[in-house]
Amino acid sequence: MPDATNIWDEVPDWGGAGARRLVRPGPGLGGSIWEFQPDQPEYVYHFHHGSDELLIVLRGELNLRTKDGERTLREGDVVPLPRGPDGARAISNPGGSVVRILMFSSNADPDVAEYPETGKIGVITDGKSWEFFRREDAAEHAL
Repeated sequence: MPDATNIWDEVPDWGGAGARRLVRPGPGLGGSIWEFQPDQPEYVYHFHHGSDELLIVLRGELNLRTKDGERTLREGDVVPLPRGPDGARAISNPGGSVVRILMFSSNADPDVAEYPETGKIGVITDGKSWEFFRREDAAEHAL
């Protein structure tokens, strides 16, 4: 699917949540449109080590879980998500209609995303695709 050129462009459904990247001029600042279907499992709790993000609710109400607890966000709400554990979050949609958000990111490359509740990490080094690993599979560095 090509990058979106309008925030109301179609977004794929990956089984409860989906996203589509917005066009961008090159590396650095970027954005994505996300949709969360009603009554689906929470989108996994995670944070980025390299990228700052900014969440803007375009349509609907969602629950945002952070290290400080859970709160409801409504249309027009804006939440900064700094890199590191202070920006950790999970998103869920307990309502009856689709929620759409706009997520801006500084798109650090490389970047590491950490998923503390699942024991996974994601790594991106080419600006295109994420690779995911389990921390328990880590090997010692060989000299």
